[in-house]
Amino acid sequence: MTRPAEISWFSALCDDDYEFMGVSDPALQSSLPHCRDIVLKAEQGGFDNVLLPSGYALGIDSIAFAGAVAPLVKRMQLLVAVRCGEMWPPQLARQLATLDGMLQGRLTVNIISSDLPGEALASAPRYRRTLEVMEILRTLLAGRPLVLRGEFYDLELAPPRVAQPHREPPPFYFGGLSDDARDVAARAADVFLMWPDRIGNIRAVLDDMRRRATACGRTLRFGYRVHVIVRETEAEARAAARRLMSKLDDVTGEEIRRKSLDASSFGVRRQAEMRDEADDEGFVEDNLWTGIGRARSGCGAAIVGDPDQVLKKIGAYRALGLDAFIFSGYPHARECDLFARHVLPRIDHAPLFSRGA
Repeated sequence: MTRPAEISWFSALCDDDYEFMGVSDPALQSSLPHCRDIVLKAEQGGFDNVLLPSGYALGIDSIAFAGAVAPLVKRMQLLVAVRCGEMWPPQLARQLATLDGMLQGRLTVNIISSDLPGEALASAPRYRRTLEVMEILRTLLAGRPLVLRGEFYDLELAPPRVAQPHREPPPFYFGGLSDDARDVAARAADVFLMWPDRIGNIRAVLDDMRRRATACGRTLRFGYRVHVIVRETEAEARAAARRLMSKLDDVTGEEIRRKSLDASSFGVRRQAEMRDEADDEGFVEDNLWTGIGRARSGCGAAIVGDPDQVLKKIGAYRALGLDAFIFSGYPHARECDLFARHVLPRIDHAPLFSRGA
């Protein structure tokens, strides 16, 4: 029996909201009121979780924002992205423990293996540092004392008082396609996240990740981050996709993609490859449209179609073993409402992790 999927939305903290891709709209720039309204729209629509993304140069801070909206969210979880290379891990643990208490155990954490701003560390040592950060966070968030004599951190610390030793620490969502990233995920993640790709490529990655996790004596759950454009008919959905891109020029798109500090990562390169593999309308396989990646550096494709087609695509992903989905659309509040009305009621869904108060 297929277990319920976790269905999440996305709040545009990183200045990533548009009526027309590449055309800045002051009303859609990241701010507490705008991003808060997206979160509340997602809770009202029945989503299980919402991703609060993080970018050093872009938008507003995910942890500060999560603290502002935590008292407003009554049921839904928050998936808070943290760029772990930018922060002192014991202080980050205290911040996350504080948020977890405010949310009564409804915190989930998206770990990003980032550089320090202005620093460029090679992939292998950067991911080794990420692994140490994850160990520090998991230990301290579990309310356990930490003794770590690592390559990057030499620490002996008591846990922060606000940690909750009576419950499991917040689960870690983590993604990356390089060998270094996959190794970290197999050893320390709870949910391995993927960006859009062809069905066959997804299957190959999941098979590889299951082997790696088994070799570490662990099991993983799997998630998928993708945009969505759903309308009552496929023709209307495709027309909405064309309208979204109708004012974008290639120079502006390239400028937007290069703003990200992660613009040269393995995963970003794969999104670019898919655009090269797509047909003249930007579709790389049935209902998977890559045009949206012309104006963003990360997740670069969308499921486009009528409700039945969108559900069929999600079902194909679930059959592979994906059970945590993070959807988004432009503009985010409007597309959140459309997905909540046309698709979400037809999916068996619930949070992946229920940790209690």
